[in-house]
Amino acid sequence: MPSPFSTRRSRRMLMRATLPAAVTASLVLVPLPGAVATPSAGAVIAEVYGGGGNSGATLKNDFIELANPTGAAFGLSGYSVQYLPGSPSASSKWGVTTLSGSVAAGGRYLVAGAPGTGGTVALPNPDATGTLALSATTGTIALVDGTDALTCKTSEDCAADPRVVDLVGFGTALVHEGSGAAPGASNTAAVARAASLADTDDNAADFQAGAPTPVNSKGESAPGDGSGGGDTGPTEPGTVRVHDIQGATRLSPMAGKTVTGVPGIVTGVRTYGTKGFWIQDPNPDADPATSEGVFVYTGGTGPAVKVGDSVLVTAKVTEYYPNNPGGSQSLTELSNTKVTVVSSDNPVPAPVVLDGSNIPAAYAPDAAGASIESLPLRTDAYALDLYESLEGMNVEVRDVSVAQASNSYHELWVNARAQDPRSARGGSVYLGYDQQNAGRLLVQSLGAAADFPVADVGDTLTGATGGPLDYTNYGGYAVAATRVGTVQSGGLEREVTASALPSELTIGTYNVENLDPGDSDEKFAELAKGVVTNLRSPDILALEEVQDDNGPVNDGTVTSGATVAKFTEAIKAAGGPAYDWRSVDPENGKDGGEPGGNIRQVFLFNPDRVSFTDIPGGDATTAVDVTGTGKRTSLTASPGRIDPANEAWNNSRKPLIGQFRFHNKPVYVIANHFNSKGGDQGLDSRFQAPTRSSEVQRGKQAEVEQAFVAKLLAADPGARVVSLGDFNDYQFSPALKTLTKGGVLRDLVNELPASERYSYVYQGNSQVLDHILVSPAFKPQQTRYDVVHINSEFATQASDHDPQVVRVKP
Repeated sequence: MPSPFSTRRSRRMLMRATLPAAVTASLVLVPLPGAVATPSAGAVIAEVYGGGGNSGATLKNDFIELANPTGAAFGLSGYSVQYLPGSPSASSKWGVTTLSGSVAAGGRYLVAGAPGTGGTVALPNPDATGTLALSATTGTIALVDGTDALTCKTSEDCAADPRVVDLVGFGTALVHEGSGAAPGASNTAAVARAASLADTDDNAADFQAGAPTPVNSKGESAPGDGSGGGDTGPTEPGTVRVHDIQGATRLSPMAGKTVTGVPGIVTGVRTYGTKGFWIQDPNPDADPATSEGVFVYTGGTGPAVKVGDSVLVTAKVTEYYPNNPGGSQSLTELSNTKVTVVSSDNPVPAPVVLDGSNIPAAYAPDAAGASIESLPLRTDAYALDLYESLEGMNVEVRDVSVAQASNSYHELWVNARAQDPRSARGGSVYLGYDQQNAGRLLVQSLGAAADFPVADVGDTLTGATGGPLDYTNYGGYAVAATRVGTVQSGGLEREVTASALPSELTIGTYNVENLDPGDSDEKFAELAKGVVTNLRSPDILALEEVQDDNGPVNDGTVTSGATVAKFTEAIKAAGGPAYDWRSVDPENGKDGGEPGGNIRQVFLFNPDRVSFTDIPGGDATTAVDVTGTGKRTSLTASPGRIDPANEAWNNSRKPLIGQFRFHNKPVYVIANHFNSKGGDQGLDSRFQAPTRSSEVQRGKQAEVEQAFVAKLLAADPGARVVSLGDFNDYQFSPALKTLTKGGVLRDLVNELPASERYSYVYQGNSQVLDHILVSPAFKPQQTRYDVVHINSEFATQASDHDPQVVRVKP
């Protein structure tokens, strides 16, 4: 796994406020009690109203409203919404309305149902129209991946149907999610999710009754709903100002309310992804905790304003959680908007300059894992509080160092606080859970993509970089840059490790990032160059993330001979040795990673330098053991897998162990790829300190491997063991402390200077995920260890991990 909180950027957790990303990572979910499905990862049912056209109703039609809380459009081709009566009989059938198009990132999608004979107000133009006649008081609505009618008629059966994307039972409906149905529906009341769109798969908890508020994909709402009156915008300023909306905590005191005629100057406009603009009040109050800026969400049509416009906005105040399952903070925003441009070409409020003089060293308050949302903001004490107090405001950083290279999404990370600890090569090194780098900020382009610079770690953005301060699910606060400084190169070069002596055995590890035969020849060539030139062709090389022979095609293929053959040929073409290799094919779909890819670890070895001791019996499900004692100690299988049936390895890679000989001495090498950090709360979480739920499984994995190494050392105290790979955890983590328990292994990264302890860069933090550990037989004076920085700090990467190598004298 490449990153602490998501899959790598091409498959990261979906992000609302940036250029479109791909699909979300698989999370480790704890089963909920009762009949529930997995919480929806894309579109959800946001509101249901069945009283349209009934007595006392204002609206003429029933409706179902979908919402997309993620950062990428959710395609609806081949999907449907379906309705089942609240108390279905044996003859009851699901009614179906087919859908088309998509729900935009952060957007809404309105499905009109059957009209009644009453009502006076039409829905806003629906995105889909059907004939479903909903009950006003009870029923079940499902969002379905498919257009065939469902057949389930119980909560349990519907939860088990994989086609059901989301399901809402309301009133007294027998089919619902969780502890009960959503309460309170009537001729005049709809049931709707909270503003956060939280989906806990408990309808009773997630929904509440209220006046129906239909919104379509254009952000249009029905006339007469209190959102400004008709289709015209406000003509006079109201009494509410932006700082009243933002308040002095993380949550708006006006959330859920409609505000009228809020004045402000447009400071930035976003025409892609989540379309909208930022306004800022040029007349601030005296409270530093209350932001003067706010994001105005305009929906699919995009904003019809420009920077410098003075506007009046009538809208509903909402709190949007970009990554609610991950515990993100919320973004206060205005939605269902009506906007009037009063004048143009006004000066934009002066930016707040962020640097070491005003960014606190402490990152966030510690609430013992509880939410910090209701705590008063202490802008002089915590960096997260300062950033929250500036949410939506025009900010600026000047002459800042690049902490993470630019990417294909036109983003990079900077560190605006010079006092944060720096890596040896100019990044921001992460050295402990309590040692956050408070000055890290994401910079995202609001301008033309061609104008965004290409930069590596250690470069400097000279001059001013600034714009509204946004909040995203990819690391929290981001400068939505209307202006970007000029790159001054830091001269960073890719490292080449030192040469080994003939008497030294060289062992390396390299995560090759989902390598399969379908990858480009250029990727194979760059990876091969890293092995031959930068690692100097190690005698033994453990590879992680080698996919099967047809990559992500999910057809049951598990062999990887074609993948390895293409890579070893690329190594020879780059001037390297003719590597031999060993591995164990996994069971199909049992080791996690990209679906269909069947990633595994592979040993490459140079037969001119080392020999592999082949011992039959190793396969995907057979546990390797230790036999004999002293010099007769041996594995029962080589290659083999350590305790593959242990629940610690569920949906994760099993350690691959091989027995080698170098200068007629046995060496045991364990190639690892522990479970990912998917599902952990982010460093910027509203829960502080954030929960790192994925640590539990890695802790179990470490216990299993530590016990195996201890057993091997008990048989032969002088056994030469090297455990290496992508452990997906830090040198100070519980998992690595468990692996080294009892002195069975020594983590070599701790023997580097603190400024050199990193192999991966995530959210502007240079940090350790990859390790090489050795048994006591390898004395410190016999080991020379190197993290070879060739990828993680550069805008152009063959992989997102840096490889490592150790030179030892057995």
